[in-house]
Amino acid sequence: MRRTALAALCLAAAATAGLTGCLPGQHKDSADSKPKGPFAGLTGAEIADRAMKATTGASSLRMKGDVPDDESKGTIQLDMALNRKGECAGTMSMNGQGKADLIKTGDAVYMKYDEAFLRAQSKGEAKSDTDAAVAMLAGKWTKMAVKGQDAKDIAGLCDLDAVLGGAEDSNSDATRGKTTSVDGTPAIVLHEKDGKDNYTLYVATEGKPYLLRVDGTSAKEPVKLSFSDYDKPVPAQKPAGKIIDLDALGG
Repeated sequence: MRRTALAALCLAAAATAGLTGCLPGQHKDSADSKPKGPFAGLTGAEIADRAMKATTGASSLRMKGDVPDDESKGTIQLDMALNRKGECAGTMSMNGQGKADLIKTGDAVYMKYDEAFLRAQSKGEAKSDTDAAVAMLAGKWTKMAVKGQDAKDIAGLCDLDAVLGGAEDSNSDATRGKTTSVDGTPAIVLHEKDGKDNYTLYVATEGKPYLLRVDGTSAKEPVKLSFSDYDKPVPAQKPAGKIIDLDALGG
């Protein structure tokens, strides 16, 4: 049973690393000449810096999309709301194989796996062991105390400060692109290069200049993430009903 929980924890840890890697990095400024339209007079670099300040200053946000997992060479699908209290609520998947629900609140991490997720993460195990894990865990909420190392690893994904760590100090070389919209929110497109890797950033042009989306075309670590629900409450409540204590099962 412990191996199943550990697999999910590794996915979350990889996702955290992937996110911090896809945000704008340390580069020199660029020189857009007196641009007009949204953010008139600002260079792409200046807009990116404002976006990073606004984004890292948010009390909560929701991130959704795909990030690479270096260890498995696969892709993690995330849809997670998180805040600065260390709370989160959402779902995660690996290569589209099943789904795991995740809630972190107080001193506990709660997860619920569907059968497809459990079977995908149990490859290599004896069929009888996998069947037993599915019978015990599929569709049921589980719990781990944050004081345990396993839960600490996954709790890192729920720490907004850690997920966005270092982004505020970036000095971008982004250049301005066209105006567009992301899920109905007006936005400006920014283009940024980091060596051979290219990134496209979408920044809100109305209200605070929040980062709305990042697309990275890195051959090794392609990233597609959207950001929304800034400063909205995170629905991180302890699940109702029976909860399986994985710490107790692990002895």
